[in-house]
Amino acid sequence: MIKKLATLLICLAPLSGFCQQNLKLWYKQPAKVWTEALPVGNGRLGAMIFGRVGQELIQLNEATLWTGGPVRTNVNPQAYANLLLAREALLKNEDYAQANEYAKKMQGYYSESYLPLGDLTLTQKLKDTVPTAYYRDLDIKNAIATTRYTIDGVEYTRQIISSAPDQVIAIHLTASKAGKLNFAIGVKNQLRYQNVVISNNQVAMTGKAPSHIQPNYIDSKDPIQWADSAGCRGMRYELQVKAVNKDGVVSADTSGITVKNATDVTIFLSAATSFNGFDKCPDSEGKDEHKLATEYLNKAVKCSWSTLLAHHYADYHQYFNRVSFGLAEPADNRNALLPTDERLFNYSEGAKDPDFETLYFQFSRYLLISCSRPGGPPANLQGIWNKEIRPPWSSNYTTNINVQMNYWPAEVANLSEMQLPLIDFIKHAAVTGEVTATQFYHTRGWAVHHNSDIWALSNPVGDIGHGDPMWANWTMGSPWLSQHLWWHYQFTKDKTYLQETAYPLMKGAAHFCMDFLVPYKGYLVTAPSLSPENSFIDDKGKQGVVSVATTMDMAIIWDLFTNVIDASEQLGTDKAFRDSVIAYRKQLYPLHIGKKGNLQEWYKDWEDTDPHHRHVSHLFTVFPGHEISPIETPELAAAAKKTLELRGDAGTGWSLAWKINFWARLLDGNHAYKMIHYLLKLTGSSHTNYSNGGGSYANLFDAHPPFQIDGNFGALSGMSEMLLQSQSGEISLLPAIPDAWAEGKISGLKARGNFEIAMNWKNKQITTASILSVTGGLCKLRTVAPVKITGLQARSVKTANGYVTSFNTQKGVLYKITGSKI
Repeated sequence: MIKKLATLLICLAPLSGFCQQNLKLWYKQPAKVWTEALPVGNGRLGAMIFGRVGQELIQLNEATLWTGGPVRTNVNPQAYANLLLAREALLKNEDYAQANEYAKKMQGYYSESYLPLGDLTLTQKLKDTVPTAYYRDLDIKNAIATTRYTIDGVEYTRQIISSAPDQVIAIHLTASKAGKLNFAIGVKNQLRYQNVVISNNQVAMTGKAPSHIQPNYIDSKDPIQWADSAGCRGMRYELQVKAVNKDGVVSADTSGITVKNATDVTIFLSAATSFNGFDKCPDSEGKDEHKLATEYLNKAVKCSWSTLLAHHYADYHQYFNRVSFGLAEPADNRNALLPTDERLFNYSEGAKDPDFETLYFQFSRYLLISCSRPGGPPANLQGIWNKEIRPPWSSNYTTNINVQMNYWPAEVANLSEMQLPLIDFIKHAAVTGEVTATQFYHTRGWAVHHNSDIWALSNPVGDIGHGDPMWANWTMGSPWLSQHLWWHYQFTKDKTYLQETAYPLMKGAAHFCMDFLVPYKGYLVTAPSLSPENSFIDDKGKQGVVSVATTMDMAIIWDLFTNVIDASEQLGTDKAFRDSVIAYRKQLYPLHIGKKGNLQEWYKDWEDTDPHHRHVSHLFTVFPGHEISPIETPELAAAAKKTLELRGDAGTGWSLAWKINFWARLLDGNHAYKMIHYLLKLTGSSHTNYSNGGGSYANLFDAHPPFQIDGNFGALSGMSEMLLQSQSGEISLLPAIPDAWAEGKISGLKARGNFEIAMNWKNKQITTASILSVTGGLCKLRTVAPVKITGLQARSVKTANGYVTSFNTQKGVLYKITGSKI
């Protein structure tokens, strides 16, 4: 009841002018290419829907369908010896080129690849394939895709959902006139498969994944490997399709299912793989994929379409409806009436369309709900949507930013449960990572490198010396992933989770960092050290990649050590270890301001090979870290701002999204908003400048290019940071509100401490706000002017940067906030 009050408080404001009602992506024509198709997903089963008339194409995915099997151990027995040689080259000789060669000799094997489940085609027998009326949409409020068209006086409708409670994809087809549905269903795959008939209305596609596929960026004569001498690599999969009709005739053979003279048909798609965990052989120890797919299907087909929808809506709405966001609309916003692709084009050309911005915000929440659910694997580089047998960057888990960016908005956007798959993955990575830490570095704890996969690969990739250390040898995966363990506690205040899950894993990452650090010129430094995917020009004018104590390394370790110290204090335990971490943190190589007034990226004040590189890794300390802030460290914040100015605003999709977060943390809402415009730039048309990266495709997928879903999630995070920040132990309302968002309202955002926030604002000033204390505890609120807390004698204390109001909260109580200028 109290939680509903929090939402009601903000919804009671007048709705006209800025309450978003129509949360749909819609189009007047079918998709021609994959990046115009529309995604549905239940965390495990995904589909890309093209909305074609004569021959519909629905591209399918199952989240656990990957190449490979459990990671091998002892893949590079010479790694540690080469680590010692690399350190000698760096610390004694400052020979960066030689260190680079030794780093190559520390590499293991490449990650495995995420695979497509197949394509479902629906070929319809029609007198004409040119409709007199056509419409398709994705309703993100209800997670349902619809295609509708009229041919020869008959209106045909397809509705598609991917249901989490019933674990099927369901397609409901209807015709406005009796007996007019005549179509054939076919399934195929780029993988090896065979089709079998189960009954007169049901078929199955069965197959096995390759044992390994080389990454798409590797030039290989034989990139797809089917055989494996170890016998433990190669996952089985099965897709089942069943048509349930109310009238007409249905038949099946090995080519698929045929439906004749029907009016109302529901197609059920069920799938499963033999994946049985990151440490189990998918063949000899795999699950029974046939049994699983059959059980899912047999349960679902007992439900009518209306019952399936009821289950689906109830499940989806419990997550999606938590957050409502609206901005004041121009009086004549004609763009709001346009199809999404036209609307995106106009926005790219400078049209003001606040409702489109809130649609994008909610679309990104929709994507996270759709591709990451408790109990399943985390969202990969493409969420769960991939059509390629050799997908870009293997569609894996890239841990030098991308998988983390996927989950930046999970807590603040009130989707905490969707981060649980990442936490499960971290548990698995800690197991394999302990082996990597021992064998590659002779350290305690656990280590993770640049790339991982469903098997929780943790070694440096590169195929034993073929990868560029610029990315292959980056070592800071475990401390960065640990940040998400701590965030989940900060937002939920679940001490049992902190004690039993988060703290032991964070402590293990800290052990690795403590042992990996080496003394150098009075400080503790990392060696070898990298700034992901970037390079420098050293004192001698030579290009280098491997050095010591890059700013990103030191920032990530500082963040981990700080979080471990705080976690230990929260638990009131492990004081001796806490004191040791405090001592190590004091010795870390500090942040430096370079000669240009920028934050130094490297150990020395070197020039970048590419001054406008898409990675701005050294600003980790601004976001997602919190060591630098305009309020607490203004000089360093100014250096961070200078870094962004020198780097420039251009970038690939996810890079643009990261910059939204940077500018929000630097409290520059107008520049953050400028980056939103860069990101929401139509990609795929002639006016796009690919040399500066991408923006958004017609279906609003982020364009790296190609598609990477992290840009969608990074943008959602950045937009949330513009509205609410809580990283410093205080809740700041509208910390980076841009002029373009001068009037609006939002409810349901979460702040650290497990507080749920609702607020209305006008002229960039709060008019009403509320805080729901979900678990109780101290709340600190930073505002520009004194405030009053209804029912409490809370005192606002003036600081150099506004007022801080502290008050103790009780569990489950809603606190209303008033003030002249909050």
